[in-house]
Amino acid sequence: MSGRTDLAAMLAGLRVHARPGEYVFISAADADPGLVAVAEACVREDEGLTCVLSRAEADARGLRYGFVAAWLTLDVHSALHAVGLTAAVADALAGDGIACNVLAGFHHDHLLVPADRRDDALATLARLSRRFAEPDDAASVDAPPQQGPSR
Repeated sequence: MSGRTDLAAMLAGLRVHARPGEYVFISAADADPGLVAVAEACVREDEGLTCVLSRAEADARGLRYGFVAAWLTLDVHSALHAVGLTAAVADALAGDGIACNVLAGFHHDHLLVPADRRDDALATLARLSRRFAEPDDAASVDAPPQQGPSR
């Protein structure tokens, strides 16, 4: 199964969905043995296992965490070899001062943004998509002719 590779088409059709709840990153060094079973995602690093789980689950297990995130899913099936989607999304969020941690799945990319900036991030990504979905006003039939030297 392959996904899309055309960046403009991916951005024009981009829809973003927020999972309910808040999510946190936990280092396996701080975790009990059942952590992987309740984790939403895990990454094995040289330093150990990092897991993302719901804040409620972390609190119930007495786990330490710092960053509290909202989980956003990019509803566009990009090919794993597609170029530019992560950069475009991260650049738009960075432009609005929103931190972003990215997890790539087979079918979708997932963003973990500060929980208190969830709505800002959704608005930023909606604007990004609209920029690619709407026709360029300068190219509109109703646009006045450009003045200056012709080429």
